[in-house]
Amino acid sequence: MARRKLIAGNWKMNKTAAEGAALAKELKAAMVAINPNGVCGESISQIRDAEGTHTAEVLVCPPITTVPAVVVELEGTCCQVGAQNIHWADNGAFTGELSGAMLKEIPVSYVLIGHSERRQYFGETDETVNKRTKAALKYGIKPVVCVGELLAEREAGQTNAVCERQTRAGLAGLTAEEMKNVVVAYEPVWAIGTGKVASNEQAQEVHAFLRGILKSLFGAETAEATRILYGGSMNAANAAGLLAQPDIDGGLIGGASLKAADFAAIVSAAK
Repeated sequence: MARRKLIAGNWKMNKTAAEGAALAKELKAAMVAINPNGVCGESISQIRDAEGTHTAEVLVCPPITTVPAVVVELEGTCCQVGAQNIHWADNGAFTGELSGAMLKEIPVSYVLIGHSERRQYFGETDETVNKRTKAALKYGIKPVVCVGELLAEREAGQTNAVCERQTRAGLAGLTAEEMKNVVVAYEPVWAIGTGKVASNEQAQEVHAFLRGILKSLFGAETAEATRILYGGSMNAANAAGLLAQPDIDGGLIGGASLKAADFAAIVSAAK
């Protein structure tokens, strides 16, 4: 089953509204440069080549205060806009959090859930990842559910065990039908922002393992249809090799997503 590549940019805590709009404008120009004859498909997220073939899906996730300005700037383009977090409650005394209804109103189409920085700095757990994932689906927002091991866990040979635990817990209670709108992202924590990157073979091995977990949870058809992104320092130089692997369906891009030319080069590699 062919899975359309997804290249998602996580801007993290970078870019004010004005700066984000400027970056979005640069991104539009860069996307035109790599795909001058392309047009948007039926979905705003689909880039097509001159023959009309779907080539890639593109997503950027700015800070929430920057999202509205980026949405305006990217309107009518082939790039979707997502959020970096969502709360599981519809409303209530949760200072600083955002509900699905709030995000839908902006609007955003995707949301990152369980990123390693959320787990490390803000107490995110497998249980809260699951609750946030269900909240996103309730409001028609596609969750990008992140899993991945620490350096100590990899060195201890625990990569598969950690990824399996996080995947099973994060997706617990979901149906195969709901999984049609879920993306999984493997982010080896030791390779985020460090300049280190898993080799093509290392990344593929974990992605294939995760697809096996999805098969055990939801069946072969759903597992084959679910996109699994690589989120460990993918950049313009290494993207082509990683994206050529059979179970790597795109990238969750950090630092390189803040440079329009670099991000566009990764999108081009995904074509």
